[in-house]
Amino acid sequence: MRILLSTYGSRGDVEPLAALGAALQAHGVEARVSAPGDEEFAALLARSSVPLAPAFAPVREWAKEMVNRSRSASPEDRARLISGQAAEIVARQYEALSAAAEGCDAVVAFGLLPSCAAARLVAEQRGMRYMLGTFCPIWLPSPHNRPHEYPGHPLPAGVTDNRLLWELDIRTKNALFGEAINGHRASLGLPPVENVRDYVYGNPVLLACDPTLGPWPGSDLIDVVQTGAFILPDERPLPDGLKAFLDAGPRPVYVGFGSISVASEAGSAAIEAIRAKGLRTVLAHGWAELGPVDDHDDCFAVGEVNQQALFGRVAAVIHHGGAGTTIAAARAGAPQVIVPQIGDQPYWARRAAELGIDAAHDGPVPTAQSLSAALEVALAAGARASTIAGMIRTDGAKAAARLLVELLGQPGR
Repeated sequence: MRILLSTYGSRGDVEPLAALGAALQAHGVEARVSAPGDEEFAALLARSSVPLAPAFAPVREWAKEMVNRSRSASPEDRARLISGQAAEIVARQYEALSAAAEGCDAVVAFGLLPSCAAARLVAEQRGMRYMLGTFCPIWLPSPHNRPHEYPGHPLPAGVTDNRLLWELDIRTKNALFGEAINGHRASLGLPPVENVRDYVYGNPVLLACDPTLGPWPGSDLIDVVQTGAFILPDERPLPDGLKAFLDAGPRPVYVGFGSISVASEAGSAAIEAIRAKGLRTVLAHGWAELGPVDDHDDCFAVGEVNQQALFGRVAAVIHHGGAGTTIAAARAGAPQVIVPQIGDQPYWARRAAELGIDAAHDGPVPTAQSLSAALEVALAAGARASTIAGMIRTDGAKAAARLLVELLGQPGR
């Protein structure tokens, strides 16, 4: 069997597919990953020995452009921007995935909805089996959670019936993505679909997140199969300079915002808050290219490193709440201060706070004062974080690989 794993997103979208691809290969499946061709992702997939089929464009510069274009736009203009970009993604990703899918029997799609729509189209045209995957429960219809609110399409005030809101979500996704998906279907000689959300989602959906961190509450609106998170084992040693810094004093606090373009002031505020506690800082550059505020020896700046090794040696982790960073810190038993920005990050911040391993930061704009108060709470949560660490599943990729072999290997699926 040959399976194409597809995504378009940042590292948190790509690294789990490297783990799943490696797990599928262990089951004798020929797996390849279509992902943005950024250098860091190419190196990541090479490390896992999973072939890379580049998506339609590298993502780092594309994401930066989208952030800049939407920063000062009105909600209505942002909605138009989303729809316009959706049309480009569907068309260009369809071409990329058509080439990547050559010889494959099935495709499992993660990431942006237009990218998943392109994967569904390729599967439909080629008679391949298809499955959608996601890393967070909030994206899936359930009476237990509200749908995501899109720019220009606010959820109606006062409506608390989640079933009704998920019906409205169908209309919202038709408005934002319907023209892009049905326009491309027309170019292929295919009839339009009336419900683009359910067309892309399919049934069942693979939910790839840890049941302790992100439990699935159940739903009669969609069939969901939950595994643990897809964790890629990382055996890389820490850089010599970082190891020397860690060995030279008490455990530092890690600060990193991944692919989120936070203001440089966020790094400065974190360093000030950490220094006020008499602690040291490991500062990750990230896509925001954060750096030390001075030449004091209590701050060490790093690029992309082995978080699995590093987080076991820090006092706490201050971050944006990406799914990958959240579970990496939870597995390591490191208490967290999550400063959520977009998407599913508020969900992970709330869940970690409910579990007692995160000091929920109030709002997306951190100050030295707000981080100092949150860090005080987090540093007292070490024992609870250690307890939760023992509850995190580490076999999610293996469980998903077994599931996919069973489901996608059945004729007619």
